[in-house]
Amino acid sequence: MRVPVLHKQLGPSHRQGEVEKRTVSVGSPGRVARTLDCAACLLSGASDAVIIAPRAADTEAPSPPAPPRSISDWLWRRQCGCGAPNASLFTRLPAPEKMKCFSRYLPYLFRPPSTILSSTCHTEADIISTVEFNSTGELLATGDKGGRVVVFQREQESKTQPHRRGEYNVYSTFQSHEPEFDYLKSLEIEEKINKIKWLPQQNAAYFLLSTNDKTVKLWKISERDKRPEGYNLKDEDGRIRDPSTITSLRVPVLQPMDLMVEATARRIFSNAHTYHINSISVNSDLQTFISTDDLRVNLWNLEITDRSFNIVDIKPANMEELTEVITSAEFHPQQCHTFAYSSSKGSIRLCDMRLAALCDKHCKYFEEPEDPATRSFFSEIISSISDVKFSHNGRYLMTRDYLTVKVWDLQMENKPVETYQVHDYLRGKLCSLYENDCIFDKFECVWNGSDSVIMTGSYNNFFRMFDRNTKRDVTLEASRENSKPRAILKPRKVCVGGKRRKDEISVDSLDFSKKILHTTWHPYENIIAVAATNNLYIFQDKVN
Repeated sequence: MRVPVLHKQLGPSHRQGEVEKRTVSVGSPGRVARTLDCAACLLSGASDAVIIAPRAADTEAPSPPAPPRSISDWLWRRQCGCGAPNASLFTRLPAPEKMKCFSRYLPYLFRPPSTILSSTCHTEADIISTVEFNSTGELLATGDKGGRVVVFQREQESKTQPHRRGEYNVYSTFQSHEPEFDYLKSLEIEEKINKIKWLPQQNAAYFLLSTNDKTVKLWKISERDKRPEGYNLKDEDGRIRDPSTITSLRVPVLQPMDLMVEATARRIFSNAHTYHINSISVNSDLQTFISTDDLRVNLWNLEITDRSFNIVDIKPANMEELTEVITSAEFHPQQCHTFAYSSSKGSIRLCDMRLAALCDKHCKYFEEPEDPATRSFFSEIISSISDVKFSHNGRYLMTRDYLTVKVWDLQMENKPVETYQVHDYLRGKLCSLYENDCIFDKFECVWNGSDSVIMTGSYNNFFRMFDRNTKRDVTLEASRENSKPRAILKPRKVCVGGKRRKDEISVDSLDFSKKILHTTWHPYENIIAVAATNNLYIFQDKVN
């Protein structure tokens, strides 16, 4: 088992540079030499870095200091009569915005990760904040609070060691975002990566979108195994030569070199969000994507960076009239005109962009009526939806709130067709969870490739799986202590009260600082990746 140290490569392989401008007379030897050199660079891929600078001015006029980072927290406190946001709300860090003996639980045998990917000693910047497989499952990307993106590539199958097929090794590491400061609003913008979304592969290169609180970037990840040599305007040491000293011309040649993986920022989409971006989603037309903050959803074209279209805006004229915020949004996997967004009130709205340019009026509204018998002081906050996902076939919607996962049929709006209790044993501990802010944690949920099993995270580094066909579930734990190569994970069980068995854990012993918020599932195989603090665990089917 290899344990590579990650998150220590703090810089990307290529950083943004300045474009050198030079005036050369038409027909001069310098111009011809320059043309030959540029052609060699293009053939090798060395000049592929194109940085589109963001606009200098905001799209919106300067306004007073922004509300607290967690608008939903401030909104809930205000509705409960807890007063206006105080200074601590401005500085508080936000909550992160998600077997043979197993045969009676799930039809899958999972073994501990072939590689546990983590840093040896981590800081706040090393905490993984998002994880995502690409459309083929060959690449896996993670983003962290330090603004870095680490991409892992799956090993090719070996005849001598077939069990190594599922292992993922570091492919590329680059700095996606840097900390910034908005001087107009006196607001610090963190470098933390909130979401990563892959674009389907169109050629030899890979493309992904990454976003922090304000800016979305389109990154190109490509390989280069040749380098040009024999420049006319540069000597062997790379120093620029005086064009007047050039007496003869030579054609640069491409020489083989060690494989180099380059990450290049191709587009920068900025200055379109007043509030913090919580989700992005790529459209099935492969030309557009949406970025969502607490009050707005913006539609972008992947080729245009200087403007976007606001398609949802729920901001009231008077912020005191604000009753809910947007928590997540996603495009339909097949219908490019349909998208859904969830709210802090526990509702989901399905919108059709063909009906109007501004989708303030939804075409379908999904909400489950609240049972008055179960209403409590914390009902509103635990009903807030932290994640929404379409199934791969586009028929169902899955939502995750604090205690449950719900599956909705797009043809039935009044109630979910399936409801799964993730950690109902915490219902009696909501008061203490509110005191330590854990009640604001945002758990993600994910489908498997066939939409038959769903997965989501919990506390104590537990993650839960629910089989939709058999209605069985299992609780597994991602931890170094339980992770031995090719050993079968044992199901865990939480004891609420009474006599505790040997293999059970008491609800009072759960570690709420250890939580699995971010999970992803391979699109075709039973390979899953879960992020636990600074550790990335990759589990796969049991290999015979």
